[in-house]
Parts: sequence; structure tokens; C-alpha cells
Amino acid sequence: MVLHTTPYSSACLQFLDGLSWSLVFPCYWLLDQLLASCVATSLEKRQRTQDPCSFLTLCVLITAPLYLLLFLASLPFALLGFFIWAPVQAVRQPYLYTYRRPDKHQAEQGQAGLAGVGEWRPQGRSFCFCSANVCLLPDSLARFNNLSDTHRRAREVGKRIRNGASRPQIKIYIDSPTNTSISAVSFSSLATGFRRTSSLDQRPDQTYTTNGPADTETEPPTECPIHPSGAPDCPVHPSTGDQGSSDCPLHPEGEDTAADCPLHSAETNGSSDCPVHALGEGPDCPLHTTGPQSGHHDCPMHGEGTPTKPSSDCPVHTSGVQISISAPEPDPQEEEEAETGNHRGGEPAGGDTGSMTASRESLTRYHGGDGVGISSNNTLSHVPRTSVSKRSGRKHRHGDETFDHEISAFFPANLDFLALQEVFDHGSTTKLRRQLHRYFPYVLSDVGRYGWKGCCSRFKFLNSGLMLASRYPILDARFECYPNGRAEDALAAKGALFVKVHVGTSHQEQRVVGYLTSTHLHAIEGDASVRCEQLDLLLQWGAEFRQASSQPPEGEKVLEDLVAFDVVLGDLNFDNCSSEDKLEQQHALFTQYKDPCRLGPGEDKPWALGTLLDPSGLYDDEVSSPESLQKVMENEEGRKEYLVFPPSKSQCPASSQKGRKIPLKGNGRRIDYMLYSDEGLQPDWKLDIEEFSFVTQLAGLTDHLSVAMRLAVSTGEEEP
Repeated sequence: MVLHTTPYSSACLQFLDGLSWSLVFPCYWLLDQLLASCVATSLEKRQRTQDPCSFLTLCVLITAPLYLLLFLASLPFALLGFFIWAPVQAVRQPYLYTYRRPDKHQAEQGQAGLAGVGEWRPQGRSFCFCSANVCLLPDSLARFNNLSDTHRRAREVGKRIRNGASRPQIKIYIDSPTNTSISAVSFSSLATGFRRTSSLDQRPDQTYTTNGPADTETEPPTECPIHPSGAPDCPVHPSTGDQGSSDCPLHPEGEDTAADCPLHSAETNGSSDCPVHALGEGPDCPLHTTGPQSGHHDCPMHGEGTPTKPSSDCPVHTSGVQISISAPEPDPQEEEEAETGNHRGGEPAGGDTGSMTASRESLTRYHGGDGVGISSNNTLSHVPRTSVSKRSGRKHRHGDETFDHEISAFFPANLDFLALQEVFDHGSTTKLRRQLHRYFPYVLSDVGRYGWKGCCSRFKFLNSGLMLASRYPILDARFECYPNGRAEDALAAKGALFVKVHVGTSHQEQRVVGYLTSTHLHAIEGDASVRCEQLDLLLQWGAEFRQASSQPPEGEKVLEDLVAFDVVLGDLNFDNCSSEDKLEQQHALFTQYKDPCRLGPGEDKPWALGTLLDPSGLYDDEVSSPESLQKVMENEEGRKEYLVFPPSKSQCPASSQKGRKIPLKGNGRRIDYMLYSDEGLQPDWKLDIEEFSFVTQLAGLTDHLSVAMRLAVSTGEEEP
């Protein structure tokens, strides 16, 4: 199927659309600003209370009458433009597909010799999915959710997503399941002094965001590239005065730090491939000594005459250790914007990655008896390994749970697919798409219909609000609009977006594909029957899309596609604990698809977290940054204060929850879902959840928590 790369099939229709919108836009913008000036957020109310004569209050008193006068003056032009715009929407495409081609110079430099999408390894792969409701409504409507400045939020949402997905990361894998001599605590983060100068591990069709070639000359880092200076648990650069403590893997307690220690010496130069040293590594570095003749004779842990076989007790030459480092490059176009920080008020968030871009490159090294090897981060290794990687959140595993779960202040690294909801505002869509394209090559945006066509008789002033970004090529896409919207929800073309992506090719030249469904259901409480009808349509449309997209073109004989995964993501607007949502909880959707957070109808797993935040508390200092919101969500009392819980008989559902005394059960309303199905896979293929995350990185930008899931696809084969 041909993907729609333009909103209209002809230049004439596109010209009419642009002309009509230029007539409508001034009136639309003035009306939006006029209504926005009448609805204040809690932050603005607080500012006015603290300073009644503030400049903000004066601006509102002056601009509101001005907006009204200009609105009335522009109204005749808007009516003329509307009569041109409305009929044109009947032939508008249901989505816009955009692809950002990598920069030629960097594509040659970064992807030379690397495998493309077509390489599907026998042992399978893992894929990371994320869903987020970003509430990018027109500014006047967003204020009813206690949010404002939609365009600024759109740009910041895009930055945080790509920064989180491409943040520096170290993973350590050990061949022996009992060998854990290197602690994950020692490798939890990277300092700002680290610079990446080479690329040994990339995904296919990667985007590149810098304007020129990467720097090939670097200065030695002034801080530890593993931990910030003075971290108490860093085995490489202990805090000042502790170099001789037992925390150092080379200097036992009571010994003075050796002047020629390759880990502590200030004079040591490094290699660009070494996560510890910068360019210019000397031959006596114990981290780089390889080959049979080295024998680790320079290793201060092994000493003279130590056998060449690596010791499991040595923290430097651990047997079979793979260290993988991922780091983004700084974006020269955003160096000035980085000073504004990652959250409200321009104060930099303590754990965020600033305005670094999302170009993804990785260093991967095996330090062991076999020398140096290269491995892909998204490929499941056929060698049994025990992962001791520590990430930005606290991972837990309950009972017989087969996967990790966490509340994370960052979006997961190596993010492959992103589904967004409530991207309604046209200008915000453009800004967000521009940011996402610095990490995701393929984006489907502006999804849905306007006007009357395709969505029964109700006129649609807003599109579906769906957006989907992918790091893998999109083969086919289809949008279907729900025909049964009611009340104010019927003004938006809510529906379901079905996408087919190409994730590899088997040795028999069969395409390996995946299916994604992104949706946003009816939002009005009490309309359970409407949501159930929409879920019925979702299953029906999904089956039709998979069948239609798997049919080969007429006259061509091709091998059948191999399905790797089938995932549903989105805001379903019901939770699994509320008594009012019993009808949706028992829907057939949950028999065909699996919910990692669900035990059964009406019962979530103990660690499952609500994803709907109380709008009245969005600007509190306790939740103003990703890190602070993460800490609050890890605390039961904090969750009761800032999450929306199922309505109680003793409390009006519309009232604020802050300061309540009524007892609350569960962990809030979880209305954002990630579901997967193993139906339709090959007989020997298997899907397993590797990890599930509740993400707080969009703190202060939306009233939802994001959810992420890493799904492992194993084929049951061994790599030859």
C-alpha cells in the first residue's frame, strides 16, 4: 500500500486548504487566546495571589478586550475561509506519513559496514514500546486540565522523549550466571565529560542530527565517565580522600594510592574506546590489555606471573564481560535552549539529559579471554548472560513475576515505537514531529478526519489526536474513526490507527513484520457501552487490517510474512479497578491480548500504578520535575495525594483529591494500556516481557504518566 506523504492528492487542493486556513487562522487564534485569558491555571492563580498587582494580571486586563475586538474584525474572513475549508476536508488523506532521511555524510560515517533491517538473527530480538497521552489541545481547552502554553509543551515533550530514549547507558553482561564480581551500582550513569567518538552498534535506518561530522579529537574528561565526581560507590574514582579505601578495586584498605595506578593517575591518557580513559591510551592500561602475551602482567590485581586465564575475582579482567555504552551527541542548534532546563521555571532537572539529541550510537566491547567482540543492543544473545545493569529507576520483581518493573524518571533507552494521544493542536503537531524526527525516522501524524466525512454526521473540529513514531520502516497504515462518539467527545475524530512495520527478513527471504494499534477511546464517564462498542470495532478493524495487509499484490507470488508481535497501545479511558468500569474490564479484548499489569477483571498486580494525575497538583514543587515525581510515585502516601483514584460515594468525582481523608484502595486509575498478543506467531516463536515501566519524564507537561514495555521475541533457534 502507498503511504500518504501529503494531505491531498493534488497541488490544487493543497493550495485551497492553505488559502482557507490562512483566512480562518487569525480568528481561531484570537478566540483561543481570548478564552485562555479567562481560564487560569493553578500556577497563574498562585502568582496572582502572591502579587495582585503583578504584570500578568495587567496583561490580562489589557489583552482580553483587544482580543475580543480583533476577533470580531476577523470573523467575516474566517467565515469565508470556513466555507472553502470544510468541503476540501472530504478528500483529505487520513494521516500524514513523513520520513527523515539521514544526513549523507553521517550515514556514510555511522552506518558503514553495519547490518540493515534485513538481518533477522535466529535467536530473535527485543523491541521497546511506549505510549503517552500528552494533552496537546488548543491552549484554551488545555487549561481545563490545568495546562497552558501548548506550543512550548509540545517542543519540550519532544525533547524529553528523545533525550530519555537516547540517554547515555551502560550495560554489563556476564557469561557465567554465578559471576557478579562487577557491581551494577558502579555503572549507573555517565558524566557530562564523556564524549563518544565512534559507532559500533546502531539500529537500521538511523537518523542523524548534527550538522557536521562528529569530533574525532577529545580532551580527557575532567570528571569520571562512570559516575559524577565524588560518588561514594564508584570503584574507579572514589570521593576525595577515599582512594585508599576498600571501595577501590585496585587498592585494598590501608594501602596508599599508587602513583602509577592506571585508574587513579591524573597523568593517564585514554582510548576513545575505553569508558574510563580518553584518547591516547597507553599500552599498560589493564582495561585494554588483550592477547595471549599480555597475560594480565600489568594488572595490579593479578600481579607478576599471574596466569593468562582471567580471574572471576578480578574487577578489571572479569571473564566474559560485555560492556555496552550508549551516548547521544550534543545538538549544536540547541545549546542555547539547554540552559532553560527540562522542567517548569527554567530550572534544570537534576537527572535529565538536557538538550542532547537523540542520535543513537553505541560502543560495545567484550573484555575477556576471547578479545574484543561486537553485539547489538536490540538482539537477544544466544549466550546465557546475567544482566546486572542498573537504570534510572528502581527495578523490582514480585514473587514469580518473569519480568522487571519500575517507576522511571526517563523514557527507556533504545525506544523503538512511540504512540501518542491528544496531539490535537496543528501547530503543536508540527513542533513535536520536528523534535521526534531527530530520533525516529518514520512518523505518522495529523491522523484523522475533519468535517463530516468518515465519522457519521457529526462535524469534526479536531482530528483523532493520534501520532505514531517508529525506528523501523512502516509498510502499511490505516485509520478508522469511531462512529459512536457522544457529547463533546464527538467533536474529535477519535479512532484507531493500525500500522504494519518491517523489522527484518529471514534467511528464507520472508519478511518479519510487526503490527501496532494506537487508539484513544471515548472519555466521558458512565458511557461504558460506548467504549465497549469501540473495543468491538477495534478488534474487528484490526483483524481486517492484518488480513488485507498480508495479501500479496495481484499477479505476484511472495512468501508469507512472519509476524513478530501484535501490540495495542493507547488511552482506553477506563481502569481495571473501578466498579463503574466492570463492563469494559470483562471485554473480549483481554482474552485476545495480554495486559502485563492485570491479574484479572477488577484486579491489577500489586505493583501496577495509576497513570492519571490529579490536575490540581501539577505545579506543586513535590512533582515539578521527573525525579521528584518519581520519588512521589514510589511512596504510597504520595500516590494518594497526586494520582486520581476511582470515584467514591463520599466524594464528588469532579472535586480535587488533595487533602482528602477518605481511605483509598489500589494505586490509582490506570487508563493507559500496553497489550500484546502471541496469536498468529510461528509455532516455535515466543513473546516474553523483559520489563515494564511507568515513566515520569513528562512531569509538568501533561496530566498522565507514560507507560513503556520491552518485549522479547525469541524464535527457539540457535545462531549458527
